[in-house]
Amino acid sequence: MIRSALLIALLAALTACKNDAPAAAGDTTPGAKADAPKADAPKADAPMAAAPKSDVLKDPSKATLEPPATFTVKLETTKGDLLIDVTTAWAPKGAQRFYNLVKAGYYDDVAFFRAIAGFMAQVGLHGDPDINAIWRVARIDDDPVSQSNKRGYATFATAGPNTRTAQFFLNYKDNATLDGMGFAPFGKVRDESMKVLDALNTEYGEGAPRGRGPSQGRIHGEGNKYLKAEFPNLDYIKKATVIEEGK
Repeated sequence: MIRSALLIALLAALTACKNDAPAAAGDTTPGAKADAPKADAPKADAPMAAAPKSDVLKDPSKATLEPPATFTVKLETTKGDLLIDVTTAWAPKGAQRFYNLVKAGYYDDVAFFRAIAGFMAQVGLHGDPDINAIWRVARIDDDPVSQSNKRGYATFATAGPNTRTAQFFLNYKDNATLDGMGFAPFGKVRDESMKVLDALNTEYGEGAPRGRGPSQGRIHGEGNKYLKAEFPNLDYIKKATVIEEGK
């Protein structure tokens, strides 16, 4: 069953739409109502080399800050503040990428473009198409899955092995079936913030072409201009900041 589901996922990825919108791979859960939180497939490697921290948004190779063992990120959203406690040891590469993106201001004015009730809320495509083009190819290698995708856990989306870039999702429920697909949680929403997560707008649901929600391909090409014109009720991260750092 698992082998068949993986074959279906690979076939879906190989038949991506002509407008470069991502192919959505099927959830391995029998009878699942939604697809796994897949990012679109990157087109090339963007190795991260050591370099001074400067202009990180335009040069992912400079995203080299080492995160502390634990840190907390505050997402100021259109529904209130979401606090995510990150434990670097859970997924070291993912935690480092998240830390650098937040420090660089990447997630400011970024939409929860794929929020599916009873499944997860996905975010991380930038409002500026030029920034999307840069980070789309800035892949990082996978982390071993050390934590389960429980309710409230934060995890990077993928388009297959070693393809994580900037998109992540927050689980609305326990999604343990994602664990075996390589989705490695790096943090957890604080209990007092779960009401904010639950309040995010899910009216658009699954993204195009499978659902009535936004197309990732069009977000890449048109950014927030497209989202705000055609999906005016989406919720956004207004600002993301690191507010606590442990040693």
